[in-house]
Amino acid sequence: MTSEADRKKYQEWHADPQNWKLGIFYYNKEDKRILPPKRIGWMGWTINFANPWSVLIFVFLLLIIAILTMAF
Repeated sequence: MTSEADRKKYQEWHADPQNWKLGIFYYNKEDKRILPPKRIGWMGWTINFANPWSVLIFVFLLLIIAILTMAF
């Protein structure tokens, strides 16, 4: 559970254009969340490309998709 202070900090990071590369890729080394909300919140979540775990999960999912498409 996040505190009100954490929630406010996350909202500030989310609103800061410096944390969005090319306007669509979220990159914030201070943010430890693996899946922060997308810039337009109702669209779901995105990957924090500054978090190594996020990138690892992203690459793993891409590999699974590639293997499944080659298998069928």
